[in-house]
Amino acid sequence: MPEAPERTFNTVRLDIELRGALERAVALLQDGETIAFPTDTVYGIGVCAFHAEAVERLYTLKGRPSHLPIPLLLPDVAAMSSACVDIPQIAWKLAARFWPGALSLVLRRASTVPDVVTSGGETVAVRVPDHSRVRELCRGLAAPLAASSANQHGEPPPITAEGVNRAFEGRIPLILDGGTCEGGMASTVLDLTVEPPVILRQGPISARQLAEIGGLWSD
Repeated sequence: MPEAPERTFNTVRLDIELRGALERAVALLQDGETIAFPTDTVYGIGVCAFHAEAVERLYTLKGRPSHLPIPLLLPDVAAMSSACVDIPQIAWKLAARFWPGALSLVLRRASTVPDVVTSGGETVAVRVPDHSRVRELCRGLAAPLAASSANQHGEPPPITAEGVNRAFEGRIPLILDGGTCEGGMASTVLDLTVEPPVILRQGPISARQLAEIGGLWSD
């Protein structure tokens, strides 16, 4: 059977501070649509993490290889329990120190997280972004956001809504415009499912900062 043609949209750009903008975004996410939004690092493009078909479309939109898992954005530290299981104490310590912020933690995924999010694997990367509006978006959705940088796979991640528009105009229904992202660098990714923990991607939070948390690495 041939693949269905990609849908087209009249892409709307809304100031993220505009009254009703977040409610409109939540409604689209609940309907399985994809939206773009600013974070504390770069602009992201995302869907409801618990909507498997929406996650599949996200892979297609980005041209992201299916073997690469998609990380999750959470509204707060407590929400880690909604997406992860067997959470070690060091994860809570790191979250208390660096969340909200540019640290993604790789943990064992909960059964509620669809296989497509994790590429069939048993782990998932989660973080709480240091952007109050994105956290509000997650709270309104009552679910994590499966989110990746708002660029075609292999291209530089955008730090402005205009950069998102160039990549996805006509392909997604909504871009939330929050101005220029101050971070400009993707988050540090730390795998806590192996011993000792491993930094999978260098980012704004350094190994030295992480090592200051007692119990992370042995001397």
